[in-house]
Amino acid sequence: MFRAASEPQSKRHVRNSYFVVGEGILADPGADEPAEAQAASSVAALRKFQFSRLGPKAKPDQLLDRAQRTELAQKMTTDPPGPGGQPDSSPGVPAGFTYLGQFVDHDLTLDATAVRLEEDVTVQQLLQGRSPALDLDSLYGLGPDNRFDRRFYEDDGIRLKSGTTQGIPGATDITKDPLAGFDLPRVGAGSLPSERRRPLIPDPRNDENLAVAQIHGAFIRFHNRFVTELADKGVSSAVLFESAREAVVKHYQWMLVHDFLPRIVDGTVIDEVFGKGRKHFEPSPGDQDRPTMPIEFSVAAYRLGHSMVRDEYEWNRIFRTGRTVATLELLFRFTGTSGNLSPGGDINDPESGSFERLPTNWVADFRRLFDFPEGGRPDLAVTAAEFNLTKRIDTLMVDPLAKLPLGSFGARPQGPGDAIELNLAFRNLTRANMVGLATGQQMASRLRVKPLLASDFDNRDGAQLSDPLKKKLVRDCPLWFYILREAEVNGGGKLTGVGGRIVAEVFHRAIEGSHHSIVRDPFWRPFLTPDPQRKADGKFDMTDLLLYAFEGRAELLNPLGP
Repeated sequence: MFRAASEPQSKRHVRNSYFVVGEGILADPGADEPAEAQAASSVAALRKFQFSRLGPKAKPDQLLDRAQRTELAQKMTTDPPGPGGQPDSSPGVPAGFTYLGQFVDHDLTLDATAVRLEEDVTVQQLLQGRSPALDLDSLYGLGPDNRFDRRFYEDDGIRLKSGTTQGIPGATDITKDPLAGFDLPRVGAGSLPSERRRPLIPDPRNDENLAVAQIHGAFIRFHNRFVTELADKGVSSAVLFESAREAVVKHYQWMLVHDFLPRIVDGTVIDEVFGKGRKHFEPSPGDQDRPTMPIEFSVAAYRLGHSMVRDEYEWNRIFRTGRTVATLELLFRFTGTSGNLSPGGDINDPESGSFERLPTNWVADFRRLFDFPEGGRPDLAVTAAEFNLTKRIDTLMVDPLAKLPLGSFGARPQGPGDAIELNLAFRNLTRANMVGLATGQQMASRLRVKPLLASDFDNRDGAQLSDPLKKKLVRDCPLWFYILREAEVNGGGKLTGVGGRIVAEVFHRAIEGSHHSIVRDPFWRPFLTPDPQRKADGKFDMTDLLLYAFEGRAELLNPLGP
């Protein structure tokens, strides 16, 4: 599930402060009142990920009080369970895009210094590591020449490290074997299991759930395969890494613009922004201006992915309907950041469990997460019952998100004082209060888009509102809920209006602000598409990226077999 929250890696989901340009540091007061801006030294400011505002600040009486946030959060997290094919699924949106979206979030919001704040980090390193650009810094960190991030790379300083799974004792099939390249690299050393399980990647949030972890592993493969191709062609080692990184980043950006965004945002909005440019978010930056991150995107618009999450998935031939289905809780469990990589033990105790690498039987079957026939490979099709679709974007979230595991927001082993604080919807609504986030109505006025009508808050397929709560939302609706309601009533399950405009413009600016950028290089075209006809047509979708990374081989896209 994705959200551009940019939490420090030690405090996922519970960011304590935001540095908002022009305002200072908004520190969480630990209560229900909005945060007060604090002055910051230049170093303190740099150490905070830099945010900005697109709209006005909400007034205190426009915010929901704790009782209202509690009620709304409970209404939003009552979606009944069910596998990916139920009627509330979004037609044409494979479930893998939920977690690709989370991977993108962590690229946009990498806190490159959070794991080394006590080290001697230069101002230049701080600036380089903190720009919200779509440049895959969550994959590359600060590069192999950086003394901190060299550990993410192989001895050649060019290829990224990958990990090996842990075989299942007593198994008689392929799951008994360790499989190289199908887990994230892990630290593997330390006195505690949690230390040895820690992912050896620039952003540990990409081991927050198993789906995003497996996608991160696919990007490692994508980079490493292209490096091998360049090396085979005799490209000098002096330029090999940067040549590979440029190609990987631009193919990634192309896929986001032409495959990912059209699945979640109204196409007319995308065409306008990428065809005519931005109107509202940093429309005319200077050549040296680095992008900022609007809190309206971070705290509201890009949290759409929470609505897309399913409570269970057809994961592979082992974890599926009729056997043991892959529940959302299990996708948290089999990670080193939120869980313990083990079938046993307490998920909220990072030292419990017997596995220190991903068990082989939990390797993903990517055919169940992305639509390969849509990408020209009908031989990689699975049955409709085996294929996972996202939930549609609306104002409902699956019930498991009402009780997050403590590790998903850095709270282990201590839990919150109130059970409602485990509810993801409540956390989203509370964070908006903390920063005084503009209401949906305020943003509709600021962006000059048609506002929602009072009748649009009537009860329908989404969250069922009480009359007093509806009355409050008609007047002052939290931006996150407002954007989901827009998608629900006007967007056909895609962001439109306020939400569509914010997401499209931030993506455009984040690509423009990358060192390697298809926005600034408009004549660039993808060249790694495996299918010759799709390549000639300028196609490069997520399935193309996976086909290239896994060499087009079914036994790599699905190593456990059909």
